[in-house]
Amino acid sequence: MKVGTEMGHGEDAVFTLRAAGAALVVDAAGPVPQVLHWGADPGPAAGLRETAAPALLNNSPDEPRRLTVWPVERDGWSGTPAQRGHAAGTATTPRPELVEVQAVPGRSGGGRIALRFADRVSALRGEIVFAMDEFGVLAVDQSVTRDLALAPGAAEPYTLDGLRVLMPVPDRAAELLDFTGKWCRERAPQRGPLRFGTHARRAHRGKPGHDTPFLMALGTDGFGFGHGELWTVHLAWSGESEYLAERLPEGTGLFAAVLGAGELLHPGEVRLADGERYDAPTAVFTWSGSGLDGIADRLHRRLRARASHPAEPRPLVLNTWEAVYFDHDMDRLTGLVARAAKVGVERIVLDDGWFRGRRGDHAGLGDWYVDEGVWPEGLRPLVDLVRGHGMEFGLWFEPEMVNLDSDLARAHPDWVLGPAQGLGPAARRQYVLDLARPEAYAHVRDRISALVGEYGIDYLKWDHNRDLLEAVSRRDGAERSSVRAQTLALYRLLDELRALHPGLEIETCSGGGGRIDLGILDRTDRLWASDCNDPVERAQIERWTRMLVPPELIGSHLGAARSHTTSRTTDLAFRLAASLTAHAGIEMDLQTASDEELERVRAWAGMYRELRLLIHSGRIVNADLADDAVQLTGIVAQDGAHALYTWARTATSPAGQTGRVRLPGLDPAARYRIRVRGDLGDPSRHQGRDPGWIAAAAADWIDLDGGVLAVAGVPLPTLNPQQAMIFELRRLP
Repeated sequence: MKVGTEMGHGEDAVFTLRAAGAALVVDAAGPVPQVLHWGADPGPAAGLRETAAPALLNNSPDEPRRLTVWPVERDGWSGTPAQRGHAAGTATTPRPELVEVQAVPGRSGGGRIALRFADRVSALRGEIVFAMDEFGVLAVDQSVTRDLALAPGAAEPYTLDGLRVLMPVPDRAAELLDFTGKWCRERAPQRGPLRFGTHARRAHRGKPGHDTPFLMALGTDGFGFGHGELWTVHLAWSGESEYLAERLPEGTGLFAAVLGAGELLHPGEVRLADGERYDAPTAVFTWSGSGLDGIADRLHRRLRARASHPAEPRPLVLNTWEAVYFDHDMDRLTGLVARAAKVGVERIVLDDGWFRGRRGDHAGLGDWYVDEGVWPEGLRPLVDLVRGHGMEFGLWFEPEMVNLDSDLARAHPDWVLGPAQGLGPAARRQYVLDLARPEAYAHVRDRISALVGEYGIDYLKWDHNRDLLEAVSRRDGAERSSVRAQTLALYRLLDELRALHPGLEIETCSGGGGRIDLGILDRTDRLWASDCNDPVERAQIERWTRMLVPPELIGSHLGAARSHTTSRTTDLAFRLAASLTAHAGIEMDLQTASDEELERVRAWAGMYRELRLLIHSGRIVNADLADDAVQLTGIVAQDGAHALYTWARTATSPAGQTGRVRLPGLDPAARYRIRVRGDLGDPSRHQGRDPGWIAAAAADWIDLDGGVLAVAGVPLPTLNPQQAMIFELRRLP
């Protein structure tokens, strides 16, 4: 075995990655290394190897079971294997053997351990790379390459059925949290005990889907936002995925269970001939000793450290969809743009309906040419109008989709992704365009690029409104499953457009929140968390979206009083408050607003511009409350000097008041100046009079000790349902 390292020496070396209080310890002895520890930094790791031999159980293999970094049956592992596949029915028992270790420390903590294997049964070379960043987040990449030189006489391609990263967790990780959902109710949490067997979540929609598990977490009993120990996994992939938490009666050697993820592959989708390689999507593992907010903080810091992360203040957006829908009338849009400029909008996005034949959702997708009947002079008059008001211009596309009623589908019916025996039912009257087909890819790229160049478009809203069912490509005279190829083509297309048009920003949308993952976020600048602008629903959707994504990347728009998606009617003040603490925007038709309402929207826009540097850089905190009808969410500056809290109620409660509520994220030893921000209007109360300190803070700044705010807590008003109140705090010198 070859060892190249700056962290240890010898075939029995123990390698440690540590950063920000987290650590991974890997023992490279034996044919396949094993994880000795993942979680809180234990300090010196030598003793972990000395105590690594588990008991030999009754009625078990004659060697104690050990969970390796590449767990297969050879090791006595009876759970879900890391690798599954075959070569024409043979080579079904992978036997990877370690041949090389490379370990390099990071400059600011963390580092990288690369383990390389040779498998003479499967005729594969494998690699798994553990990379811990300075924030303690562990990214794991895995790959296999077919190498027939390892197995003379082997000739058949190797059909890979699955390649997963599985990490061990201790027995105190006894409670499981993941997510489900549907359109307009994305990222709904579900939790319960981790039982024996396999808890598997498979996203089989050609994308993560509205019901994506999103982030699977195992934690100590009763963990919350601010307390408890957690181990989580997220798959940074925009195609199909599999998440699992698995607990066997015999355990996993030193540990109780495994937590893992990998791409969900279709039969025959990956067949490796000699020299061909499969790279699994990155699995992102995060540990926290301070609850769910600790997980979110690590992941947010990781995203914010990217070179591609938006560096400029996020502009206030107006998207035209719920204002005009398909009614693209220049006079109507002129009035809307004028009112947008009046309230302080900085970017206008023209949504669906601008291209040929697009008077409804039944036709036109794929024909990315400006509709001359609606826009006889092209989009130039609107673009010039928007720019004349000092605003940026954005445009909606759905590049991965096609209507059968389109010039594109009529000219190239074989570009539609689906079996030749007959297409299944449409969804939203549309089908999927086979982007893995080079001609289709080039057509879409060239049309988008031409329009971006012609109009100097600043921003694309990139939509994707249906699942991929029967995602079969008919290229090269054969039919084959194509979800993976479609996903890789999407990534390539986004990368190429950004390279062709430096500075172009892209928002990812998939019927709202159907494609939210770190893979797509590596190539986009904003996500649309949900098509639901109902603030009651959106408060929960965004709260859980923030587990993975920081607020500056989450679009949150002010909708109409009567929600387009739920028909619920809410007060303007509540809608404004709910749309303030992310990347704010407007979806309502400002031309229907009264002068008084327009003035309140203008004040909200000013408040957003005032506070967005805090909102888009601060640490997210959530109060752990016994009452699910109320929510206290805060954003605390990284230096702790400035904070913003939103106190919101969505329903009535049995109790008349909440008692003392603690404001998380503050320094108990500091002293703070606090005030109620009344800019958005006064919320309705279900009480006769506010707590005394609230009345004082509504009139002017008041001073309170951090111990009172963060440890003892303060009484808060009993608001009526669908009401919110905002507090601003500044730490005193």
